[in-house]
Amino acid sequence: MSGSDDRLTPADGSRPAHDAPSDAVDAPTDAGDPVVDGLSRRDLHGRSGRTWRTWAVITVVTVLVVVLGGTAYAAWRLNANITKLDVSAAIGTDRPTQAPEAARAVNILLIGSDTREGAGNDAYADRDGTLGGGAHSDTNLLVHLSADRSAATVVSIPRDSMTLAPPNCSATAPRSEWHMRQWNQNYSIGGPGCLIRTLEGNTGVFIDHYAVVDFRGFKQMVDALGGVQVCTPVAIDDANTHLQLTAGKHTLDGRQALQYVRVRKSIGDGSDLQRINRQQAFLSSVIQTATSSQLLFEPAKLYSFLNAATKSLTTDPELGVGTMRDLAGSVKGIGLDKIQFVTVPNEPYAPDPNRVQWKASAEQIWSALRADRVIGAKPKKPSASPSPTSSPPTVSPADVTVSVLNATGVSGLARQAAGALEVQGFTGVTTGTAATTTKPVVVEYSGQHEEDARTVAAAFPGAVVEKTSGLGAGVQVTLGRGAPEVVEVPNRLGSDPLPSPSISSQPEPTDSIPTRNADTDICS
Repeated sequence: MSGSDDRLTPADGSRPAHDAPSDAVDAPTDAGDPVVDGLSRRDLHGRSGRTWRTWAVITVVTVLVVVLGGTAYAAWRLNANITKLDVSAAIGTDRPTQAPEAARAVNILLIGSDTREGAGNDAYADRDGTLGGGAHSDTNLLVHLSADRSAATVVSIPRDSMTLAPPNCSATAPRSEWHMRQWNQNYSIGGPGCLIRTLEGNTGVFIDHYAVVDFRGFKQMVDALGGVQVCTPVAIDDANTHLQLTAGKHTLDGRQALQYVRVRKSIGDGSDLQRINRQQAFLSSVIQTATSSQLLFEPAKLYSFLNAATKSLTTDPELGVGTMRDLAGSVKGIGLDKIQFVTVPNEPYAPDPNRVQWKASAEQIWSALRADRVIGAKPKKPSASPSPTSSPPTVSPADVTVSVLNATGVSGLARQAAGALEVQGFTGVTTGTAATTTKPVVVEYSGQHEEDARTVAAAFPGAVVEKTSGLGAGVQVTLGRGAPEVVEVPNRLGSDPLPSPSISSQPEPTDSIPTRNADTDICS
């Protein structure tokens, strides 16, 4: 993703409208409401009726089936439907580095936009006509396709999450200057580029592609599937969407599905978090329906489905039909039991109970994605073998001065790593602490000391080597979350074994993270 800067323009090309609420039932902002990042709390909380996770996962279904779509002409027509927007300038250059084991994994950010711009979108405004304009990312799904394409993970990010974000969506502002902002405001202010920069900065997960899905084509996609079955344990009579359903199973057509994914206040506690749980069940039903229906074997119906889907997409320039087809070919063997849904663990945000903040246990998700693991699986032990493509280090450990900084918050980690370096002949090893880093290990050097840095980096599998200023002849190692255990360097000194590590860069899980597989019964 490279090229133009979209920091001030949403994906649909319109200017963001911060003064217009997106939920017809919310009142205008009161003068006394507190302000967060330039927006009142009521402005932030009012955008509640447009959660479109369903559209985003239908995009996943599109990726899974597009490989089967017709002729070269059809592919050309479908590709022409997609709006391409380059946002790399808005993301900036300070991006996470993928671990070697995750090099072939693919991370796609799927964004559901509630924009009313464009033909067909205005048809789904609230009937009383009070819904305002502007685009907001009330849907945020991070889809991780494993490097061996044997599994997929879909992470739902609550739109009311309060996280650190770059001021004015700056692509260059250092993380020390970031401040708290509600998640779905990042897209409003700076489009997908700002959203990706914020996500990468908070998680250390590199985003390969993005796709924005709006209202257009949703109804036709659901109808092309022959409807989607839902299961509601209670009757629904929603004044905002005008959806009426009795308790039990129902097969919804496109218009009813639009109503269903918007329902919030009339069911349960009315929270967006509870709606996420219902929608994950709905998304499972969408995938089950798409993979089991005759749609895949009827070219005319399939083309109609894909035509509607692609007309609703805005993507980075590299995520065209060709890339989707290649991805689909690589993941078509994934079973429904290997598609995993999870929501970022969260808790109330103290300054405003209407918002949430991520729990510390959310790091379990991000570390799993960075290392290309299924959530809940144990980390793999690092390999002591050097990369076959890298040349052996040329500087002796005895000739290198090393400083090890701990940026994990896990006490004792730097001292443990220093001990494993000293056994191998590194001298003058010092330790300290550093600000949070999103990279597992960064090895920095100054001047002409790159070979010194390469010797040190050989002790840390997957380390990123960077040139900086002010280090003199020394080499600095910064340990972040997911930092591997120290291994032996090829030209180590001495033969004493490395001390057994007793501290991990990852804290012990404080709570389990519930997940849902795509084959789970929709009524459960």
